[in-house]
Amino acid sequence: MPLLRFDPSGSINSDFGVTEEQVSGLAETLAELRTEIVEIDSKQYQSGEVPEHKQPLDARFFWLPEEQLAAYEADRAKSELGRIFQVANGIHNEIDAVAVLGIGGSYMGARAMMEACCDPYHNELTRGARGSKPRMYFEGNNVDNDASNALLHRLKAGGSGTSEAEKHFAIVVISKSGGTMETAVAFRQFLASLETSLGEKASGKLGRLVIPVTGTSGKLQDLATAIGCEQVFSVPEGVGGRFSILSPVGLMPAAMLGLDCMKLLEGAVAMNEHFKNAPYEENVVLQYVAVNHLLAKHRDKSIRVMSVWSKALEAVGLWHDQLLAESNGKQGLGVTPLTTVNTRDLHSRHQQHQQGRNDKVFNNVIVENYRTDPLPVGYSSRNQDSLNDLSERTLPEIMRAAIKGTNDALHEDGRPTTDILLPGIDTHILGQLFQMLMIATVVEGRLLGVNPYGQPGVEQYKQNMNKNLGRG
Repeated sequence: MPLLRFDPSGSINSDFGVTEEQVSGLAETLAELRTEIVEIDSKQYQSGEVPEHKQPLDARFFWLPEEQLAAYEADRAKSELGRIFQVANGIHNEIDAVAVLGIGGSYMGARAMMEACCDPYHNELTRGARGSKPRMYFEGNNVDNDASNALLHRLKAGGSGTSEAEKHFAIVVISKSGGTMETAVAFRQFLASLETSLGEKASGKLGRLVIPVTGTSGKLQDLATAIGCEQVFSVPEGVGGRFSILSPVGLMPAAMLGLDCMKLLEGAVAMNEHFKNAPYEENVVLQYVAVNHLLAKHRDKSIRVMSVWSKALEAVGLWHDQLLAESNGKQGLGVTPLTTVNTRDLHSRHQQHQQGRNDKVFNNVIVENYRTDPLPVGYSSRNQDSLNDLSERTLPEIMRAAIKGTNDALHEDGRPTTDILLPGIDTHILGQLFQMLMIATVVEGRLLGVNPYGQPGVEQYKQNMNKNLGRG
């Protein structure tokens, strides 16, 4: 399978970017950080001898894909991956919808995979057109009264057909502790709705249709026991929420949608091998970190725009926003991540990006091959729109022209760009991309001198919210 590529040439410029010499100058430091991540972190984590400045050391995400594939190979039925497949394949004949309840890293990865890999109108397709895979909705990520009410009513209404399955939905609730307010409140409300919808069947079915992904102990684990959940999956120890996309947190919803989870993990493993072994000049992770870090340091590029050139990748960008912001936005350091979707946002944000404050770098994420056949503009006898000269051109050709035109315009105004080139969009390539961005975030955090794990600022808002609710 081909690997994604990174082209920094739009930022290698002595006038408005960084120089080859500056990039080369980071080679030794980044090589040391690579060794720390590949060798030292795992030894410290497994021995429990973690220095104070590295607490918490939630580094297990790095070797987790290999762990999961090895466990599945050793014992498919008993491995966590095998159990995920058993639930996903065994439940789709009983339900037509799933409510995924979680917040932050507990839902953003699953949403990113759904939007990237499924039909854009997946939830509007008939059950047959979906291959009996469920419609999927996301809640528990806010306390929005109208949005929660609307989804509860939508789930109660059932599917568009008359089969028994289309009357029922399941819940995947994701929370390591079960104590996060938004998700806990949503779970109580959606659980009550599910139990009511099952009626007299609730005692036999509720434990099958509620699928928790949680820690080994805590409120959600206790609730799962009380409900009698048949299967409970783990948020692995040593894996923080925003690094959990390749754990059951992301794999359970992905498997329910019928996505190829094996290829997803294999893509992550391929990126790990590339990171470990590729020389500095060819290493997409290290080159991505070097160029972006140097632009922030020497050119004051404090805003890092992930410019995705496919609507399917918008949620991937939002997942990355959370990953980077929570990991490295500490001690007055870290850049501000921002996702744009083009060409859509060229008509809303681009004026400011092009000629406003010059504090941004634009990391384009470009899809080289589309899943569907190229759609031509087409010839029309009504040529008032003056498009007949483009009648044989296709949407991918127009997109390529827009990408080049945008990059050229940005360079003319002294704005640096880079390109992350995806051979296509499938789970193997997404696995590569997710792992690349997670590793890069950790490398850059270490380069900045902050611990990329942990989220002290988020904990403070939770404490204040509880205080405002009179909970002490």
